[in-house]
Amino acid sequence: MLSKAAIKFIKDEYAGFYSCGLTMQDSYTMNRFSQVDESDDTVTMSTDDGIVLKSETTKSPYSDAYEVRSTIYNGSDSTVTMEMMTSFLFPDIRADKVHRILSFWSAEGRLLTSDLTELNMEHSWNQMAYRVEKFGNVGSMPVRRYFPFIALEDSSSHTFFAVQLYSPASWQIELIVRTDSGVTLAGGIADRDFGQWTKSLSPGERFEAPMAVATVGNSLEDVCDKLVKAQHPDISPVDDHMGITFNEYCTTWGNPTIDNMKKLADKIADKGVQYLVMDSGWYSDCGNWWEYRGDWSVNRKRFPDGLKELTEYIRSRGMIPGIWFEFELVSPKSGRFDDTDHLVKKDGVPLTVGGARFWDMEDEHVKAYLKKNVIDRLKNDGFGYIKIDYNDTMGMGCDGPEGSGENLRKKVLATQDFIRELRREIPDLVIENCSSGGHRLEPSFMGLASQASFSDAHEISSLPIIAANLHRVIKPEQSQIWAVLRADDTDSRICYSMCATFLGRMGLSGDVYDLSDHQWDLIGGAMAFYKEAAPIIKDGKTTYLDNGIYSYNEPAGEQLVIRELGDKKLMIFHRFKDSVSPDDYLAAKEIDISGYKTVAAYGTADRDFSAEARILLI
Repeated sequence: MLSKAAIKFIKDEYAGFYSCGLTMQDSYTMNRFSQVDESDDTVTMSTDDGIVLKSETTKSPYSDAYEVRSTIYNGSDSTVTMEMMTSFLFPDIRADKVHRILSFWSAEGRLLTSDLTELNMEHSWNQMAYRVEKFGNVGSMPVRRYFPFIALEDSSSHTFFAVQLYSPASWQIELIVRTDSGVTLAGGIADRDFGQWTKSLSPGERFEAPMAVATVGNSLEDVCDKLVKAQHPDISPVDDHMGITFNEYCTTWGNPTIDNMKKLADKIADKGVQYLVMDSGWYSDCGNWWEYRGDWSVNRKRFPDGLKELTEYIRSRGMIPGIWFEFELVSPKSGRFDDTDHLVKKDGVPLTVGGARFWDMEDEHVKAYLKKNVIDRLKNDGFGYIKIDYNDTMGMGCDGPEGSGENLRKKVLATQDFIRELRREIPDLVIENCSSGGHRLEPSFMGLASQASFSDAHEISSLPIIAANLHRVIKPEQSQIWAVLRADDTDSRICYSMCATFLGRMGLSGDVYDLSDHQWDLIGGAMAFYKEAAPIIKDGKTTYLDNGIYSYNEPAGEQLVIRELGDKKLMIFHRFKDSVSPDDYLAAKEIDISGYKTVAAYGTADRDFSAEARILLI
């Protein structure tokens, strides 16, 4: 496996054959590179005037996958301006199917499998005209519409070729067919056509494209497991044992107070919860929580003596206190909405989206403001956990010295630098990556966090479907799955919700102080099962993932996920509308578990919208 790289300079000729506006591959720019040096892991191309384009493909230290890094160095005497640069380029891949992963708010992770012929990607009769399938994301929510992932399948040889792109802002992936030699697979920053990106390099300057990771395997689950295991997140040392989180958002709905937080702490103390997280609404003189984002002064009506009283109380009850921030945005009632000198601008005015504006995270004034109001708040008040939310996108880009897409990318990179600063200042801090649930479930953001909110689909029936589908793109040990518990929940509903949490990190919310002793017994049983299953969730391999669900809103059928570690299997079975029993399902799918014994079990999948889980030992 050896990747190449490609670039396109402005003013250079485009490829032609009906490709202009679809792709910038094969432009005249690449004809400048007259010297090519290829080794086992590096392809280096250079021009006569000293421009060097290099792609390095090296074995991942964490997985049976390969890391790809592409760089360009301007050794010429003139400034050059790029309008496209790939992170990876793999030519001549034999494939007949393409697998992509879709995502919208509360509908993350849907697998989309397409036949290349149905996509009209057969080569032309004279093998000259281009066929292009180009997709990606534009904006500061990198997981919106698609995950930065692709897998190509060759049905004849039962082989899969997959790539995951580490790009926190606008990105693109291209499939290109021109001849009968196969598919060219390329991707990187969204180019000038797709994402308004240009980047100038002065003499002596170097630029590195976002990293990608690629692998091959014999099934979709195989290549996905390799890509996910290649991710290497910066997990807090206190968060190394799959601890359980309670977030109070679905309890107070943005109205936490010292009294209701203490009530929660008392109720869940000694039940095995590691983190109690206070969500939005603790700040300013807060009415509707979203109108005051940006003013991080403590709401003294809700917390008369400040927040240290709360953190000390939570710690006295044996848990680590957490707090919610959305520090990149400012809202109309924050007192910062008109601080225009320090806000991101587009067309000369503050970029405003849905009643919110965005701090310029490159601005030194903003960095100082957030140091005082976020980092110092965490340190001085004794918080050990931060939930970082982000509830809208900057869209195609913003004003600045480069193309609007590059300006956007640099703003997002500055956000990532601030998150790194959080960890430097507070080494044990547990960071939760949240962006309206799943809009930042992308490898470079996931690499900065211990956990992530898997979705905002907290109480809907598609909860376990989303949780399962995310196994293909993020580590289950980071995927915080919420079970929102209500006093009127039936036993089946509680088991349905709790079984979903076995697909990742267990997270709880809801009106837990109204639950009966019987309901708490059911939840306690789930927690005990989860702790036994935790090593399999954390270090296992998802070998079977089948749901075939057509509708997230009205799911019908069944879902089975099998995750294996050593001689153990974790099986999680959910039933939806018009479903069959686990035994009938296993028989129909010819899955034989007769050689295994059940060492732990939870739930009973005996009706529609019920669930059960088992740990099996060979």
